Amino acid sequence: MEDRYERQLKKGALEIVILRLIEKRPSYGYELLTELEKKSGRFFSLREGTLYPVLYRLEDDGLIHAEWKGAGGRGAPKKVYFITPQGKERLPGLCSLWQQFSKSVSDILFEEESKS
Repeated sequence: MEDRYERQLKKGALEIVILRLIEKRPSYGYELLTELEKKSGRFFSLREGTLYPVLYRLEDDGLIHAEWKGAGGRGAPKKVYFITPQGKERLPGLCSLWQQFSKSVSDILFEEESKS
């Protein structure tokens, strides 16, 4: 049962977290997977099948855009994701919303502990 709750929590946070990573540094999919896993202590250990739908939603919302880069030498071209001006404008509000959400949930979950 905990797996279901963990998936739902991750799903709610992924778009904001990925948008923040792309804001810090334009990246391609595998870089994002690696960075998510590393920075989260493996909490966000995702498969590509989980990541790409999130990227497509962010693209559809106009918060990121993708460009094909590379193809020189032996490497294949990679789709690199960049934050858009709309994404930069929207990100602080999303981060603030997450802070409010996180605080509200913590206040409820740990209410008794803080009053002791």
